[in-house]
Amino acid sequence: MAPTDETGQAAQQSSPFGTTPPAPPPPPAGDTGPNGRMPRWLPRALVLALALVAAFQLGSWAFHQLTGLLINILIAFFLALAIEPAVSWMASRGMRRGLATFIVFIGVMIGAAGFVTLLGSILADQIIKMIEGFPGYLDSVINWVNTHFKTDLKRVDIQEGLLRSDWLRTYVQNSATGVLDVSAQVIGGLFQLLTIALFSFYFAADGPRLRRTICSLLPPARQAEVLRAWEIAVNKTGGYIYSRGLMALISGIAHFVLLQALDVPYAPVLAVWVGLVSQFIPTIGTYLAGALPMLIAFTVNPWYALWVLIFVVIYQQFENYVLQPKLTSKTVDIHPAVAFGSVIAGTALLGAVGALIAIPAIATLQAFLGAYVKRYAVTDDPRVHGHRRRGEGPGLVTRARQLWVRRAGTGTDSAEGGQAEGGSSRDGRPEDGSSGDGRPEDGGSGERPA
Repeated sequence: MAPTDETGQAAQQSSPFGTTPPAPPPPPAGDTGPNGRMPRWLPRALVLALALVAAFQLGSWAFHQLTGLLINILIAFFLALAIEPAVSWMASRGMRRGLATFIVFIGVMIGAAGFVTLLGSILADQIIKMIEGFPGYLDSVINWVNTHFKTDLKRVDIQEGLLRSDWLRTYVQNSATGVLDVSAQVIGGLFQLLTIALFSFYFAADGPRLRRTICSLLPPARQAEVLRAWEIAVNKTGGYIYSRGLMALISGIAHFVLLQALDVPYAPVLAVWVGLVSQFIPTIGTYLAGALPMLIAFTVNPWYALWVLIFVVIYQQFENYVLQPKLTSKTVDIHPAVAFGSVIAGTALLGAVGALIAIPAIATLQAFLGAYVKRYAVTDDPRVHGHRRRGEGPGLVTRARQLWVRRAGTGTDSAEGGQAEGGSSRDGRPEDGSSGDGRPEDGGSGERPA
């Protein structure tokens, strides 16, 4: 048997040369071999990683569940900023802030309810008239088709074919099953409006308390920045709403004059519809606003619908290039391209809500960053202005005369060059004083003598 030490382990075998190889160094305390224990930090790291993953999943789930509430709060916040100037003005006159907010909200709700009621009555009346006059329109279409295409269509046959068609039966069944969905959507929309109104009331009535609460969590330097940002947001949002309201008033008056001249029924309410929808629904609001007056004008005379369409297009161009830049330059002060891009970005992020609040949000951010971005005086260079300054360079008449003289001189040189082939003199050398190999005779400086 091999010799053993005091611990009972087998001694290492001697080498053939009679020497014992050195023992390997012991492993560090923190490392473990194949049969060693698990490091102490590994369980804690695993628990921490699992906790972070669980927290992220929980936060993501909660965010997706509360997205609707967060969007409603965002709308309410911007609505509170829009009515903040009116509430502050009434509060500065000695009225309690809660009462001033309540009066403003009551006025807005009464106006919105009255407008929706009048618009609903108009739509119901026009739909009834269109249904009653549908047989007459159908007869006129059938007579036109029979006259131009030599057919023998009858209204009774068309009506029986429609009543017996599978398409109509399927449409009625889908409409019947969709009534519950529409009712649920209406109830959900009313609940959202109530939520927005409640949060807007609290934001507007308790605005000073909310600002004090936020500032109490920040140092004095940060408090000044928060108050400045809040003031900029109030000014920009209020300015945007009021400028849009003024443009809606001008648009409503212009369309009222047209509709009244064409003797279209319900001209006042239609004018209010065009003004509000075209201004407060970005990008496509103009086309949505003009569709209803065109439809009602078509029931009076089909040519009136064409006149309404032409007027809507012309007025839109006037508003985009003349009216809107003058009104929004003092309130929002945002470039049209930036406004259009912000509407597209807001629509991609939050849908119709993002399109509505995109412009005041971008205007607020632009004004806030403008207070911290350092600007320098622009050099007085004509290239900055995109044109020459007066007194610099030749005038238009002088440049035209120089161009004419240059062309005349070019024609004369071409005529004289025909006498000497290759443009050279009689001795075979070019007339510009250079040698035949392209080098000048004055030492090869490469410059022509003055």
